[in-house]
Amino acid sequence: MKRIHTILYIVLFAVLIAGCKKQLDINDNPNQAVIPPMNGLLASTTYFTSYNVYRVSNITSYFVQYLASPNANGASDTYEVTDYTTTWKALYDNMTDLHDLIAQARTAGADYHVGAAEVMMAINLEMLNDMWGAVPYTQAFNTSFLQPAYTPDDSVYLQCIALLDDGISRLKSTSSKYELDATKDLIHSGKPAAWIKTAYTVKARLLNHITRKGNYDPAAVLAALANGYTDNADDAQLVRFQSLSPWNQAAVNNVNNLLDGWLSAHFVDALSGKTFGVFDPRLPLITDTTRFGDYRGTVNGAGRVGSGTNKEECYLSQKGFYSKPGAPLLLATNAEARFIQAEAAFRNGNKPLAYQAYIQGITVNMNKLGVETAKRDAYLTNPAVAVGEAGLTLALILKEKYVAQFLHPDTWNDARRYDYQYKDFSMPVNAQLPTFIRRVAYPDSEKSRNGANVPSVTLTDKVWWDK
Repeated sequence: MKRIHTILYIVLFAVLIAGCKKQLDINDNPNQAVIPPMNGLLASTTYFTSYNVYRVSNITSYFVQYLASPNANGASDTYEVTDYTTTWKALYDNMTDLHDLIAQARTAGADYHVGAAEVMMAINLEMLNDMWGAVPYTQAFNTSFLQPAYTPDDSVYLQCIALLDDGISRLKSTSSKYELDATKDLIHSGKPAAWIKTAYTVKARLLNHITRKGNYDPAAVLAALANGYTDNADDAQLVRFQSLSPWNQAAVNNVNNLLDGWLSAHFVDALSGKTFGVFDPRLPLITDTTRFGDYRGTVNGAGRVGSGTNKEECYLSQKGFYSKPGAPLLLATNAEARFIQAEAAFRNGNKPLAYQAYIQGITVNMNKLGVETAKRDAYLTNPAVAVGEAGLTLALILKEKYVAQFLHPDTWNDARRYDYQYKDFSMPVNAQLPTFIRRVAYPDSEKSRNGANVPSVTLTDKVWWDK
């Protein structure tokens, strides 16, 4: 599965971000690809793991109505069978490089590289599993299998957990022969301790996915979080880009009349005060007001009301936290960890901890976005938010997590676990399905290349943890 183009790109990318020098032997063939160094792969995989979070969220953000198509009957808006080959390929290309990095690092005794790569492999594999269910994994990187078998979806989940556990063990190693290169590790700047916190936080996310299964264990979720994030400084994020950060590119595209980054009416109404009776001060840090001086979203499936150029609806702002120049791509955050903690504690019957984590989740998310202290505190003390331990509900926890996780793909997992029961969440106009979407269709490229192994499913069939 290794492509010469990918290898050359990794080497060029490493040169771009670190100014590395390369000495060529007179007998080297400059047209012959060589095995890239571990740190070149580290640079590539940290970059593209982050970008894959964006690629997946650019699909799922329409399913959870963060975004809406400016055009009527948009394919993602209306649950149309869509070919996501590009995203599938991007995930597998990066996982192939991660597989090679793990193999090289194990041979070299580079435990930290192995650990970081296994954590990233789990993140990429989780996104595949959450979107498609069963996917090729155990045979996927073995060139002996040109048509790899599909690993069952629940087994893929267990593989993710195993990768995280082994990654944590490797990152705790005291005998690694190599340090992570801080300039090539674009997520955690070469800090094994930071990767360990990310591994535990992602593990808690995965353990919390199975709330519908008999073996769901909220105590295990809380135990993982005890070793995870405690501060916004712990967040796994990408802040270095080859050009524009992707959501900033969407905002720029929209200003240039390449319509993109339109906000859903559901999301805007949830923050503007229309749905919950309280204005959320994060909204002005995401979008601008319309020409009417208020906030208006686009109804999913219905398309835009105005021309697209006269500011009759809200779009991602070039000044917004998520879409300003250099805006970070967030893989996992302290805010997410707090809301996972709130849900797990709530399900475990620990209302005091659940309420504390719920308030902390809102607080740290607002701090990250730069909400003014007075506006933050006014929101936190509003009776619609400050409900007290006795008034806390799962609906409130997931509502606030929905806001804090804006543009993150894991929200689609929450929506499915919660049966899309967010307040005033409606089916899109002109929906192609009778019920909310539960998975995406396998890519056309996979059907043509590996059709004998592709499962037969529909978009309303639930993935294993959703049943």
